[in-house]
Amino acid sequence: MKVYLGKSYGSVADKSMSTWIQLIKTFKKILAKESAYIKSHDLTMNQFEVLEVLYHRGDLSVGAITKLTLGTPGNVTVVIKNLIRDGLITSIPDAKDKRTYIITITKKGIDIMDKLFPNHAKNFEDYFKVLDKDETETLFTLLRKLHKSQ
Repeated sequence: MKVYLGKSYGSVADKSMSTWIQLIKTFKKILAKESAYIKSHDLTMNQFEVLEVLYHRGDLSVGAITKLTLGTPGNVTVVIKNLIRDGLITSIPDAKDKRTYIITITKKGIDIMDKLFPNHAKNFEDYFKVLDKDETETLFTLLRKLHKSQ
């Protein structure tokens, strides 16, 4: 059990905090590796996240992209502007609501994701290869349970 500055906050709290630290360390390590991989394709992580949701989910509103990428409206707007500038996505007014814009990935954006995404998926397979299939399923189930409880 981890003791903080010579103090224990109880076995459950101590283990919970230690588990949280392991989650953060793992997240940061994987994020750093993936950020470097994404950057090697001349994209920022935020640009990749927007392209990824469009690539896998199809045309979306700016609000839907913001929600799915867990971004902020201001940041997502800047990312979208830059992706439009680079010809990776387009933006058209929603026929049903002129206040809303629908974002579409372009052929150029699809080509980049076709090149980038298979290795991205393989990277994650490699990160998790230390776990067997049952351990991966258990980890997923436990993290999802924790997420839904918040």
